Amino acid sequence: MTQRLAGKRLIVVGSATGIGAATVKRLIAEGAQVCAADINISGAEKVAEEAGPNAFAVAIDIADEASVQTAVAAAVARMGGLDGAHINAADLRVIMSDTDLLDMGMDVFDRTIAVNLRGHVLCARAVMPHLLKNEASAIVFTSSGSAHGAEPARACYAMAKAGINALMRHIAARWGKEGLTANVLAPGFTITGELKANLEQNGAEAQKWLDVYRAKTPHTRLGEAEDHAAVVAMLLSEDGRWINGSIIDVNGGSLMRA
Repeated sequence: MTQRLAGKRLIVVGSATGIGAATVKRLIAEGAQVCAADINISGAEKVAEEAGPNAFAVAIDIADEASVQTAVAAAVARMGGLDGAHINAADLRVIMSDTDLLDMGMDVFDRTIAVNLRGHVLCARAVMPHLLKNEASAIVFTSSGSAHGAEPARACYAMAKAGINALMRHIAARWGKEGLTANVLAPGFTITGELKANLEQNGAEAQKWLDVYRAKTPHTRLGEAEDHAAVVAMLLSEDGRWINGSIIDVNGGSLMRA
């Protein structure tokens, strides 16, 4: 493992599980100081403890502007500034009710947009004044292949993720000349630790479900959280300095586009 992030002060919002947790650990392994921020503070504290002494946790609710400002202020106070951010949080509790445009409840739409899009706006507005104090800084958002593809369900989720892509491009175009790069990580189907646990409880039915995704993916395996963490680490390092305004598809080839 390189130390290309040595001296970097980073925050990962949405870090208690999955991609965010793997990213915290990868950034620490590459030498950074990392604030693990999550509404699940006990989960974030566990991740920070596992990552090492240069990681610490703060509570954040990205649907609440005051909470976002307080969490970012705490991170900056602890580390003395910010060099990069990974905005990764999303509310997936309503996704099973996120059907099609005619059937979904507007409460599902409102909650999805409040967290999965507006929450990213709030996080960006909170971290950017600190990032812009540096000559070179970076922000990475987690979006999804759902923003590019088409499916008969998850309308709200796809709309929110498409909005994140537009937000990223705005930041990249507006502040790129001031040294701030902005990019999007767009994961494909990913087997996280939490998903593995759920699948193990469902036996043969779960295996059939996985087989469907494997058949759709032109690769030898499905994605893992660590695949995405590696890309985030690159985008937050000097190796990613010439990448700005890009959507990086990390999906094993399940979605190929120009």
